[in-house]
Amino acid sequence: MSNAAPASYPATPRTTPTRARERARYDHETVHTILDTDYICHLGFVSADGAPVVLPTLYTRVGETLYMHGSTGSRPLRDAAEGLRVCATVTRTDGLVLARSGFHHSINYRSVVAHGTAHRVTDPEEHRTALDAIIDRIVPGRSADCRPATAKELAQTAVLRLGLEEVSAKTRTGGVNDDAEDLDLPHWAGVIPVTRTLGTPIPDPDTPEDLPLPTYLRHLLRS
Repeated sequence: MSNAAPASYPATPRTTPTRARERARYDHETVHTILDTDYICHLGFVSADGAPVVLPTLYTRVGETLYMHGSTGSRPLRDAAEGLRVCATVTRTDGLVLARSGFHHSINYRSVVAHGTAHRVTDPEEHRTALDAIIDRIVPGRSADCRPATAKELAQTAVLRLGLEEVSAKTRTGGVNDDAEDLDLPHWAGVIPVTRTLGTPIPDPDTPEDLPLPTYLRHLLRS
């Protein structure tokens, strides 16, 4: 009998859409691929005074765990030592869908929503490893090419850990879904692709002129 982890996350009431259910995906491959194409998530929670809060923050995925960056001075992250119920979301926009009617305008997108209880990372080794992984999520290879954080800097930086257990992806692809009676209207319709590209690196003024661009950056710019 195989002890391998299931290939999909279980659907729950919180991860089952009430509309367009056919766009929902629960397989690990889809969820992981979306998470691994970005580095900013939005972290939602309810503060101690009962107010809803949503914060943008850096993140990375390591296996079945999301690590999210924060400040130790943040009250929510202090509260997370005992566990903080959160909802983390990641969204990538792939295209603007312009229909002949205003009602059918849409966006092609890929998104992930993860629910659960996040905890602050307190183990020093896991803390440092998670921060290096967040840096490498932004630019692969960068953590080995910068000064490591000092003990003081580590003390000022918090990391939240959220296990990927109650998770779903939702995507929209394809073209315009106009009503048949609108197809002859004299309005342009179609999809405008949205892409993200990296520009030419701009050296800091204090960078020596003879210091070459690191190999990992050259590879990143060619990808």
